[in-house]
Amino acid sequence: MSLLLFYSSELNDKSIVSVFNETIIGTTTMAHRTHHTGIVVSDMEKALAFYQDLLGMSKIFDSAVGGTQVEHVVGLEKVNIRIVMIELDDGTRIELLHYLSHPRPAPARGESCDIGCSHVALEVDDVDAVCQRLSAAGLRINHPPEVDDRGYVKAAYVHDFDGTIVELIEILDESKCPF
Repeated sequence: MSLLLFYSSELNDKSIVSVFNETIIGTTTMAHRTHHTGIVVSDMEKALAFYQDLLGMSKIFDSAVGGTQVEHVVGLEKVNIRIVMIELDDGTRIELLHYLSHPRPAPARGESCDIGCSHVALEVDDVDAVCQRLSAAGLRINHPPEVDDRGYVKAAYVHDFDGTIVELIEILDESKCPF
């Protein structure tokens, strides 16, 4: 099934939603799981040092990609990207993207409340030990891990080498944790 969306000055937000609901809802085109989370990095080796060496994720794919199809998907011309897919034991994947053809410096990161993707959350067995290891490697941690008010989780925000926020969560009581 294909859906062609177009803009018309005669359409308003309600009619677009109506067309969307009539065409999409209830079909097999609905999202059914997260495949991966993509993070653009300025230095792949530093990113791998963080995600693979310090957090223990496994590399499952490493390749340079480009060409017309990639250009169409990412919306950039003459693109060349090194992509490394890393994975946790449960199958959760993060795609690290280093744009070789469109280098950018790591942006000045704002606050965790800024609009847009705020963080990636990874569950760990011992958040204190992981934070100590990351701190020893020179990474910024907002505050030492703390238990939430309900006693469900102990968590901390750490910033990777580019400033991307990664929340580390230790589930303290699986039977009480609502998420």
